[in-house]
Amino acid sequence: MAESSTTVENCEEENSVTMLDVLQDQNQLEEDANAVLGASDDKNCTYIKGYIRQALYACKTCSSNKDQAGICLACSLYCHEGHELIELYTKRHFRCDCGNSKFQGKTCTLDVCKADINEGNKYNQNFNGVYCTCSRPYPDPEDTTGDEMIQCVICEDWYHSKHLNCDGIPDDNSYEEMICMICMDKHEFLWNYGAHHSVNTNIKKDSTASPEKIDVSSQPSKCTKPEKPSEQYTGSCFWSEGWRSLLCTCDNCKKMYEEQQVSFLLDPTDSVQAYEEAGKLQSSESQYEKGMKALASLNHVQQVNAIEEYNNMKERLKEYLQKFAENKKVVREEDIKEFFSGMESNKKSKVIVPTFCR
Repeated sequence: MAESSTTVENCEEENSVTMLDVLQDQNQLEEDANAVLGASDDKNCTYIKGYIRQALYACKTCSSNKDQAGICLACSLYCHEGHELIELYTKRHFRCDCGNSKFQGKTCTLDVCKADINEGNKYNQNFNGVYCTCSRPYPDPEDTTGDEMIQCVICEDWYHSKHLNCDGIPDDNSYEEMICMICMDKHEFLWNYGAHHSVNTNIKKDSTASPEKIDVSSQPSKCTKPEKPSEQYTGSCFWSEGWRSLLCTCDNCKKMYEEQQVSFLLDPTDSVQAYEEAGKLQSSESQYEKGMKALASLNHVQQVNAIEEYNNMKERLKEYLQKFAENKKVVREEDIKEFFSGMESNKKSKVIVPTFCR
Protein backbone atom coordinates (compact mmCIF):
# COMPACT_ATOMS: atom_id res chain seq x y z
CA MET A 1 0.00 0.00 0.00
CA ALA A 2 2.87 2.37 0.76
CA GLU A 3 4.27 1.88 -2.74
CA SER A 4 0.87 2.57 -4.36
CA SER A 5 0.41 5.65 -2.23
CA THR A 6 3.84 6.96 -3.25
CA THR A 7 3.11 6.30 -6.93
CA VAL A 8 -0.20 8.16 -6.86
CA GLU A 9 1.31 11.03 -4.90
CA ASN A 10 4.04 11.35 -7.53
CA CYS A 11 1.37 11.29 -10.23
CA GLU A 12 -0.59 13.96 -8.41
CA GLU A 13 2.58 16.02 -8.01
CA GLU A 14 3.24 15.79 -11.74
CA ASN A 15 -0.34 16.81 -12.48
CA SER A 16 -0.02 19.79 -10.14
CA VAL A 17 3.05 20.97 -12.05
CA THR A 18 1.21 20.43 -15.32
CA MET A 19 -1.64 22.64 -14.12
CA LEU A 20 0.86 25.35 -13.19
CA ASP A 21 2.43 25.04 -16.64
CA VAL A 22 -1.02 25.40 -18.18
CA LEU A 23 -1.63 28.62 -16.25
CA GLN A 24 1.81 29.97 -17.17
CA ASP A 25 1.21 29.22 -20.85
CA GLN A 26 -2.18 30.90 -20.57
CA ASN A 27 -0.54 33.91 -18.94
CA GLN A 28 1.97 34.26 -21.78
CA LEU A 29 -0.77 33.98 -24.42
CA GLU A 30 -2.89 36.50 -22.55
CA GLU A 31 0.00 38.95 -22.25
CA ASP A 32 0.73 38.64 -25.98
CA ALA A 33 -2.93 39.23 -26.83
CA ASN A 34 -3.21 42.19 -24.48
CA ALA A 35 -0.03 43.66 -25.93
CA VAL A 36 -1.48 43.78 -29.44
CA LEU A 37 -5.23 44.02 -28.81
CA GLY A 38 -5.45 45.42 -25.29
CA ALA A 39 -5.66 49.01 -26.47
CA SER A 40 -8.15 48.09 -29.21
CA ASP A 41 -11.94 48.11 -29.07
CA ASP A 42 -13.51 44.85 -30.25
CA LYS A 43 -17.06 46.25 -30.40
CA ASN A 44 -16.75 49.76 -31.87
CA CYS A 45 -15.08 50.94 -35.07
CA THR A 46 -12.05 53.15 -34.33
CA TYR A 47 -12.78 55.54 -37.21
CA ILE A 48 -14.11 58.25 -34.88
CA LYS A 49 -10.77 58.25 -33.01
CA GLY A 50 -8.96 59.48 -36.11
CA TYR A 51 -5.40 58.49 -36.94
CA ILE A 52 -4.00 56.25 -34.19
CA ARG A 53 -1.68 53.29 -33.73
CA GLN A 54 -3.87 50.21 -33.70
CA ALA A 55 -4.11 46.54 -34.56
CA LEU A 56 -5.10 46.23 -38.22
CA TYR A 57 -6.31 43.66 -40.72
CA ALA A 58 -6.51 43.59 -44.50
CA CYS A 59 -9.47 41.86 -46.14
CA LYS A 60 -8.47 40.01 -49.30
CA THR A 61 -12.11 39.14 -49.93
CA CYS A 62 -13.22 42.78 -50.20
CA SER A 63 -10.21 44.69 -51.53
CA SER A 64 -7.71 44.11 -54.32
CA ASN A 65 -3.94 44.54 -54.31
CA LYS A 66 -4.51 47.79 -56.19
CA ASP A 67 -6.94 49.21 -53.63
CA GLN A 68 -5.01 48.54 -50.43
CA ALA A 69 -7.05 49.03 -47.28
CA GLY A 70 -6.87 48.37 -43.55
CA ILE A 71 -9.66 47.65 -41.09
CA CYS A 72 -9.80 47.80 -37.29
CA LEU A 73 -10.36 44.88 -34.93
CA ALA A 74 -14.11 45.49 -34.47
CA CYS A 75 -14.74 45.71 -38.22
CA SER A 76 -12.80 42.49 -38.79
CA LEU A 77 -15.27 40.78 -36.45
CA TYR A 78 -18.57 42.42 -37.40
CA CYS A 79 -18.16 43.55 -41.02
CA HIS A 80 -15.87 40.88 -42.46
CA GLU A 81 -16.95 37.66 -40.79
CA GLY A 82 -16.01 34.63 -42.87
CA HIS A 83 -13.68 36.66 -45.10
CA GLU A 84 -10.02 35.99 -45.84
CA LEU A 85 -8.18 38.34 -43.50
CA ILE A 86 -4.51 39.24 -43.20
CA GLU A 87 -3.34 40.12 -39.68
CA LEU A 88 -1.07 43.18 -39.86
CA TYR A 89 -0.06 43.49 -36.18
CA THR A 90 -0.06 47.29 -35.55
CA LYS A 91 0.47 50.33 -37.76
CA ARG A 92 0.93 53.94 -36.65
CA HIS A 93 -1.23 56.91 -37.61
CA PHE A 94 -3.92 54.84 -39.32
CA ARG A 95 -7.66 55.33 -39.67
CA CYS A 96 -10.04 52.45 -40.34
CA ASP A 97 -10.89 52.13 -44.05
CA CYS A 98 -13.85 49.78 -43.66
CA GLY A 99 -16.77 50.88 -45.86
CA ASN A 100 -14.98 53.65 -47.75
CA SER A 101 -14.52 53.89 -51.52
CA LYS A 102 -11.91 51.13 -51.51
CA PHE A 103 -14.60 48.58 -50.68
CA GLN A 104 -16.66 49.03 -53.85
CA GLY A 105 -20.02 49.81 -52.29
CA LYS A 106 -19.76 47.63 -49.17
CA THR A 107 -20.63 49.80 -46.16
CA CYS A 108 -19.35 49.55 -42.61
CA THR A 109 -22.02 48.14 -40.30
CA LEU A 110 -20.54 49.87 -37.23
CA ASP A 111 -20.03 53.40 -38.57
CA VAL A 112 -21.69 54.52 -41.81
CA CYS A 113 -20.49 58.14 -41.58
CA LYS A 114 -17.04 57.87 -43.15
CA ALA A 115 -15.08 59.83 -45.74
CA ASP A 116 -14.49 58.23 -49.14
CA ILE A 117 -10.78 57.91 -48.44
CA ASN A 118 -8.37 58.42 -45.56
CA GLU A 119 -5.71 60.70 -46.99
CA GLY A 120 -3.40 60.27 -44.00
CA ASN A 121 -3.15 56.48 -44.24
CA LYS A 122 0.03 54.91 -45.55
CA TYR A 123 0.19 51.43 -47.05
CA ASN A 124 2.95 48.98 -47.86
CA GLN A 125 3.18 45.51 -49.34
CA ASN A 126 2.00 43.98 -46.04
CA PHE A 127 -1.57 44.94 -46.98
CA ASN A 128 -1.19 42.51 -49.91
CA GLY A 129 -0.05 39.75 -47.61
CA VAL A 130 3.68 39.80 -48.44
CA TYR A 131 6.69 40.95 -46.44
CA CYS A 132 10.43 41.62 -46.48
CA THR A 133 12.69 42.31 -49.48
CA CYS A 134 11.75 38.85 -50.76
CA SER A 135 8.03 39.80 -50.88
CA ARG A 136 6.90 36.46 -49.54
CA PRO A 137 3.83 35.63 -47.39
CA TYR A 138 4.04 34.80 -43.70
CA PRO A 139 4.02 32.04 -42.81
CA ASP A 140 5.72 31.06 -46.04
CA PRO A 141 4.64 27.56 -47.17
CA GLU A 142 7.87 27.21 -49.16
CA ASP A 143 10.19 28.24 -46.32
CA THR A 144 11.28 25.32 -44.16
CA THR A 145 13.96 27.19 -42.17
CA GLY A 146 11.55 29.00 -39.83
CA ASP A 147 13.49 32.27 -39.93
CA GLU A 148 12.20 34.89 -37.49
CA MET A 149 10.82 38.20 -38.75
CA ILE A 150 11.56 41.64 -37.30
CA GLN A 151 9.58 44.83 -37.90
CA CYS A 152 11.27 48.06 -38.99
CA VAL A 153 10.23 50.97 -36.77
CA ILE A 154 10.08 53.42 -39.70
CA CYS A 155 8.55 51.65 -42.72
CA GLU A 156 6.82 49.08 -40.45
CA ASP A 157 7.47 46.28 -42.93
CA TRP A 158 8.62 42.93 -41.57
CA TYR A 159 11.97 41.40 -42.55
CA HIS A 160 13.53 37.96 -42.29
CA SER A 161 16.65 38.18 -40.15
CA LYS A 162 18.65 36.66 -43.01
CA HIS A 163 17.61 39.53 -45.32
CA LEU A 164 18.66 42.44 -43.08
CA ASN A 165 22.16 42.78 -44.57
CA CYS A 166 23.75 42.18 -41.17
CA ASP A 167 26.47 39.73 -40.23
CA GLY A 168 24.91 39.18 -36.84
CA ILE A 169 21.49 39.62 -35.22
CA PRO A 170 21.60 40.75 -31.57
CA ASP A 171 19.82 38.88 -28.82
CA ASP A 172 16.14 39.89 -28.51
CA ASN A 173 16.68 41.45 -25.09
CA SER A 174 19.69 43.51 -26.09
CA TYR A 175 17.99 45.96 -28.46
CA GLU A 176 14.85 48.10 -28.35
CA GLU A 177 14.00 48.67 -32.02
CA MET A 178 15.28 47.91 -35.52
CA ILE A 179 15.51 50.12 -38.61
CA CYS A 180 15.96 48.27 -41.90
CA MET A 181 18.79 48.93 -44.35
CA ILE A 182 16.39 50.60 -46.81
CA CYS A 183 15.25 53.18 -44.27
CA MET A 184 18.80 53.71 -42.96
CA ASP A 185 19.93 54.56 -46.51
CA LYS A 186 16.89 56.79 -47.04
CA HIS A 187 17.46 58.71 -43.78
CA GLU A 188 21.25 59.00 -43.69
CA PHE A 189 21.27 61.25 -40.60
CA LEU A 190 20.42 58.16 -38.56
CA TRP A 191 23.95 56.86 -39.02
CA ASN A 192 25.19 59.87 -37.06
CA TYR A 193 23.48 58.20 -34.11
CA GLY A 194 23.67 54.57 -35.23
CA ALA A 195 27.45 54.60 -35.24
CA HIS A 196 27.30 55.27 -31.49
CA HIS A 197 24.01 53.79 -30.26
CA SER A 198 23.56 50.56 -32.21
CA VAL A 199 23.98 47.13 -30.66
CA ASN A 200 24.75 45.26 -33.88
CA THR A 201 27.24 42.51 -33.33
CA ASN A 202 28.97 43.39 -36.58
CA ILE A 203 27.75 46.28 -38.77
CA LYS A 204 28.84 45.91 -42.36
CA LYS A 205 30.88 48.79 -43.76
CA ASP A 206 30.94 49.81 -47.41
CA SER A 207 34.62 50.44 -48.12
CA THR A 208 33.93 51.63 -51.67
CA ALA A 209 31.88 54.67 -50.59
CA SER A 210 33.46 58.02 -49.87
CA PRO A 211 32.29 59.50 -46.58
CA GLU A 212 30.67 62.90 -46.80
CA LYS A 213 32.51 65.74 -45.03
CA ILE A 214 30.31 67.70 -42.64
CA ASP A 215 31.10 71.30 -41.70
CA VAL A 216 30.34 71.18 -37.99
CA SER A 217 30.95 74.92 -37.57
CA SER A 218 27.89 75.67 -39.72
CA GLN A 219 25.56 73.74 -37.41
CA PRO A 220 23.53 75.63 -34.78
CA SER A 221 25.23 75.79 -31.40
CA LYS A 222 22.30 74.01 -29.73
CA CYS A 223 22.39 71.07 -32.13
CA THR A 224 23.38 67.85 -30.37
CA LYS A 225 23.47 65.60 -33.42
CA PRO A 226 26.75 63.63 -33.45
CA GLU A 227 29.16 64.15 -36.30
CA LYS A 228 28.82 61.84 -39.23
CA PRO A 229 31.08 58.78 -38.80
CA SER A 230 34.33 58.75 -40.75
CA GLU A 231 33.38 55.45 -42.38
CA GLN A 232 30.29 54.83 -44.50
CA TYR A 233 27.97 52.31 -42.84
CA THR A 234 25.40 50.10 -44.55
CA GLY A 235 22.88 47.52 -43.43
CA SER A 236 20.11 47.46 -40.86
CA CYS A 237 20.57 49.01 -37.44
CA PHE A 238 19.51 47.58 -34.07
CA TRP A 239 19.10 50.34 -31.51
CA SER A 240 19.89 50.36 -27.80
CA GLU A 241 17.19 51.20 -25.25
CA GLY A 242 16.27 54.88 -25.06
CA TRP A 243 17.91 55.82 -28.35
CA ARG A 244 15.03 58.04 -29.42
CA SER A 245 15.58 60.35 -26.45
CA LEU A 246 19.08 61.06 -27.80
CA LEU A 247 17.80 62.54 -31.06
CA CYS A 248 18.51 66.25 -31.36
CA THR A 249 15.48 68.54 -31.06
CA CYS A 250 16.96 71.79 -32.35
CA ASP A 251 14.92 73.71 -34.93
CA ASN A 252 17.04 72.57 -37.87
CA CYS A 253 16.82 68.91 -36.91
CA LYS A 254 13.07 69.12 -36.30
CA LYS A 255 12.68 70.64 -39.76
CA MET A 256 14.71 67.79 -41.22
CA TYR A 257 12.52 65.21 -39.46
CA GLU A 258 9.40 66.86 -40.89
CA GLU A 259 10.82 66.95 -44.40
CA GLN A 260 11.73 63.27 -44.18
CA GLN A 261 8.40 62.42 -42.50
CA VAL A 262 9.94 60.83 -39.43
CA SER A 263 8.84 63.33 -36.76
CA PHE A 264 7.08 60.47 -35.00
CA LEU A 265 10.50 59.36 -33.73
CA LEU A 266 10.30 62.18 -31.18
CA ASP A 267 6.93 61.01 -29.86
CA PRO A 268 7.44 58.84 -26.74
CA THR A 269 4.01 57.22 -27.25
CA ASP A 270 4.72 56.22 -30.86
CA SER A 271 6.70 53.06 -30.27
CA VAL A 272 5.16 49.59 -30.39
CA GLN A 273 6.54 49.04 -26.90
CA ALA A 274 4.55 52.02 -25.56
CA TYR A 275 1.44 50.73 -27.34
CA GLU A 276 1.87 47.26 -25.87
CA GLU A 277 2.38 48.60 -22.35
CA ALA A 278 -0.81 50.66 -22.68
CA GLY A 279 -2.67 47.53 -23.79
CA LYS A 280 -1.44 45.51 -20.82
CA LEU A 281 -2.48 48.25 -18.38
CA GLN A 282 -6.05 48.21 -19.69
CA SER A 283 -6.60 44.63 -18.59
CA SER A 284 -7.74 43.92 -15.03
CA GLU A 285 -6.94 40.75 -13.11
CA SER A 286 -5.50 38.23 -15.54
CA GLN A 287 -6.77 34.70 -16.09
CA TYR A 288 -3.42 33.54 -14.75
CA GLU A 289 -3.99 35.34 -11.44
CA LYS A 290 -7.53 33.98 -11.20
CA GLY A 291 -6.28 30.50 -12.05
CA MET A 292 -3.56 30.60 -9.41
CA LYS A 293 -6.11 31.59 -6.77
CA ALA A 294 -8.39 28.76 -7.84
CA LEU A 295 -5.50 26.27 -7.93
CA ALA A 296 -4.43 27.22 -4.40
CA SER A 297 -7.91 26.34 -3.11
CA LEU A 298 -7.87 22.77 -4.53
CA ASN A 299 -6.56 19.62 -2.90
CA HIS A 300 -4.57 17.03 -4.84
CA VAL A 301 -7.60 14.98 -5.92
CA GLN A 302 -9.40 18.07 -7.19
CA GLN A 303 -6.28 19.11 -9.10
CA VAL A 304 -6.19 15.72 -10.85
CA ASN A 305 -9.85 16.16 -11.79
CA ALA A 306 -9.15 19.67 -13.06
CA ILE A 307 -6.33 18.40 -15.27
CA GLU A 308 -8.61 15.72 -16.73
CA GLU A 309 -11.29 18.31 -17.48
CA TYR A 310 -8.73 20.68 -18.99
CA ASN A 311 -7.27 18.05 -21.33
CA ASN A 312 -10.77 17.09 -22.45
CA MET A 313 -11.69 20.72 -23.10
CA LYS A 314 -8.41 21.40 -24.96
CA GLU A 315 -8.93 18.56 -27.43
CA ARG A 316 -12.56 19.49 -28.14
CA LEU A 317 -11.69 23.19 -28.54
CA LYS A 318 -8.92 22.27 -30.99
CA GLU A 319 -11.40 20.30 -33.09
CA TYR A 320 -13.96 23.13 -32.87
CA LEU A 321 -11.49 25.81 -33.99
CA GLN A 322 -10.14 23.68 -36.83
CA LYS A 323 -13.19 24.41 -38.96
CA PHE A 324 -12.60 28.15 -38.57
CA ALA A 325 -9.01 27.74 -39.73
CA GLU A 326 -10.05 25.60 -42.71
CA ASN A 327 -12.68 28.16 -43.78
CA LYS A 328 -10.40 31.13 -42.91
CA LYS A 329 -13.06 32.57 -40.61
CA VAL A 330 -12.45 34.93 -37.70
CA VAL A 331 -13.38 33.46 -34.32
CA ARG A 332 -15.85 35.78 -32.58
CA GLU A 333 -16.71 36.06 -28.90
CA GLU A 334 -20.12 34.51 -29.67
CA ASP A 335 -18.43 31.44 -31.18
CA ILE A 336 -16.39 30.83 -28.02
CA LYS A 337 -19.48 31.26 -25.84
CA GLU A 338 -21.31 28.75 -28.04
CA PHE A 339 -18.48 26.23 -27.62
CA PHE A 340 -18.41 26.46 -23.83
CA SER A 341 -22.19 26.34 -23.67
CA GLY A 342 -22.04 23.05 -25.55
CA MET A 343 -19.26 21.82 -23.26
CA GLU A 344 -21.39 22.51 -20.21
CA SER A 345 -24.43 20.65 -21.54
CA ASN A 346 -22.37 17.62 -22.61
CA LYS A 347 -20.01 17.61 -19.68
CA LYS A 348 -18.46 14.25 -18.94
CA SER A 349 -18.41 12.76 -15.47
CA LYS A 350 -15.34 13.63 -13.46
CA VAL A 351 -12.66 11.03 -12.90
CA ILE A 352 -13.00 9.49 -9.46
CA VAL A 353 -9.68 8.87 -7.73
CA PRO A 354 -9.95 6.06 -5.14
CA THR A 355 -9.60 7.50 -1.64
CA PHE A 356 -7.51 4.57 -0.43
CA CYS A 357 -4.69 5.76 -2.71
CA ARG A 358 -4.17 8.93 -0.69
